[in-house]
Formats: sequence, structure tokens, C-alpha cells
Amino acid sequence: MPAVGKVYLVGAGPGAADLITVRGARLLAEAEVVLYDALVTPEMLALCPQADLISVGKRAGQRSAAQDFINSQLVECARKYQRVVRLKGGDPMLFGRADEELTALEAEGIEVEVVPGITTAVAAAAAAKQPLTKRGIARSVAFFTSSTAPGEDDLSGIPSTDTLVQYMGGREAIATAQRLLLQGRRPETPVLVLENVSRHDQRIERITLAKLAHGLDTPHGPVLVMLGEAMEARPLQGA
Repeated sequence: MPAVGKVYLVGAGPGAADLITVRGARLLAEAEVVLYDALVTPEMLALCPQADLISVGKRAGQRSAAQDFINSQLVECARKYQRVVRLKGGDPMLFGRADEELTALEAEGIEVEVVPGITTAVAAAAAAKQPLTKRGIARSVAFFTSSTAPGEDDLSGIPSTDTLVQYMGGREAIATAQRLLLQGRRPETPVLVLENVSRHDQRIERITLAKLAHGLDTPHGPVLVMLGEAMEARPLQGA
């Protein structure tokens, strides 16, 4: 009986296939099976034509039962294949439920390696040419999401930092804006709303906190919201 395989938790990055790390791309090219997230693009999957592909996509609203199923699939694949890649959008260690997958695999004695990826917030800042920190204006940044475990209060812990980056924004960002206004943030606080970061249909919108509190257009892809004084549009050179 062959030895149990090894599992690689690989960060796919924000979406564009050429933003995956060199190590991540190499592992995809060597993988026997790839279990991939819903937001992984066909262009990314083209990097592993030799592999069996298993969709384990999760979207908002699906919780522990779905994750338990993914965990069991990872264990099953490691017993069947020698080189298993779990391809996760962004970075596996940030809002990627890596803790649950690592725990499930380690409990079965399965070797795991984590390969980091570019998280969407960093790619969004690059796309908008808008640094998340700014000397004299913003020296702290927080990444957060309104997705909670069952029984937890949404928005109960909005971080208190200079720059806020809300993953899986959408409707949740509206409630965040309303809460921040009640806490005393300026209605004119600059906000950047980014949809489909790094992809061909990427969209960037500049608004204010007050406008965000009144709603967003219906998105057609994943939304990330960045807000704070550091998001003030930089003056154009020569303007």
C-alpha cells in the first residue's frame, strides 16, 4: 500500500493567473489532484492540466457542514494521491479557514505545507495605486470580515485602526459604514470599493463613508472595501 500523500495549501492570489507565486505555479504543474475554491479562475486551473480537478467552492452563508465535507475530501485525496493541492483564493492563512483544514489533516497524520499567496487587500491597493499606510496619516491597518461563527454578533468587533479593509464587503460594508458613522467617523471619510480585483472586469469606485452607508450597486463579483484617510485620492503629478 503506498504511503499517504502530502497536501499543499496554496494561495491562488487575488484572481489573475500571473499573480500566483512561482512556487504555487510549480506545485500546480506537479499536482495529481487539485481541490479549488469557487473564485479560482479557469486561467488559473489551466496551470494544472494534468491534475484531477475537484470543485470545493464555498460562498457566503455556507458554514461548518460544508467545511467538514471539504476536510474529509482532503483526507480522502491524501490517501489516494501522493501530491494534493488545495488551491485557495488569496492567501490560505487569511480568511481561508486554513486552521480547520490543517487541524483535520494533522489529526490523520498527513503532512501539510502552506504556500502563501498575495492577499486581495494588497492587490487592491496596488490596483488603485493607493497605499494602505501613509506617513503622518495612517500607521495602522486592519483586515476584517463580517462573516462570523454561529451565535456571534455581526459587526461586534469592527477594528479601531486608521485604515480598514473589509473582505467580502457588499451588503455587509453598508452596515459597517452606518456603524462607523455612529461611532463618529467623518461622513467625508474616503472609501474605495473594488470588485473583481486583478481580473479583466475589475471595477474601482471612489466614494465617501456617507455614500457607502446608503448602499452600493449590485456587484457581479467579490467586493473589497477600503476606507480611511489614507484612501484620499493622490494628486496627479503636473496637475
